[in-house]
Amino acid sequence: MSTCLAARRWSICCLALGLAACTSVPPTNVHQPMTARPQQRSDQFVANLAATGSIYQAGTSRTLFEDRRARYVGDTITVTITENTSAATKSNASLAKTGSISAAAGPIVGLPGKSFQGMQLTANSSNSANGKGEAAANNVFTGTITVTVIEVLANGNLLVSGEKQVAIGHGQEYIRLSGIVNPYFVNAANTIASSQVADARIEYKESGAISEAQVMGWLARFFLSVLPF
Repeated sequence: MSTCLAARRWSICCLALGLAACTSVPPTNVHQPMTARPQQRSDQFVANLAATGSIYQAGTSRTLFEDRRARYVGDTITVTITENTSAATKSNASLAKTGSISAAAGPIVGLPGKSFQGMQLTANSSNSANGKGEAAANNVFTGTITVTVIEVLANGNLLVSGEKQVAIGHGQEYIRLSGIVNPYFVNAANTIASSQVADARIEYKESGAISEAQVMGWLARFFLSVLPF
């Protein structure tokens, strides 16, 4: 009875692991958290004001000369992703070496037989090596994502982070971005280019049947890690 119970528990664990693998979210290395709620206003008098029903609300208002650019924790900012990187390298090496030796000996006198008479020694050697390498990479990533300010640094720079999920058919796409934004680079439309984001971490990952087909199964990885060949 205990054997059947153990086997049943093992089956349930395997099924749970399989389902978790199918619905797992790809790991990320962007700054955490992905979003943040606005902080409470420091002015207790303004925070305790009750809503009067008018258009102006003292607890959530901004000054008349303040635009809508992101500057506080919880504010949003739109980042235009325009990443275009290209790199190429090429190397060529050639090596050649030749050598020869030639020696001749006349008739040898005083030895029986005629095997060593007129003996001649000739040797030739040649070495050649050629090497050639070439590599090229071209990556283009364009898009738009709106991120949230998760921290305001001491110098006024903004630490932003955000994620966009797009479900297409049976697959799920994840677009993530985080980095440091200088408020002076943000334009009047509260938009900034990804090339102006410092310490930028931009990811495009997906989960689904296509991404799972590109990953080796966990059992195969286990045997490859323990087998000596």
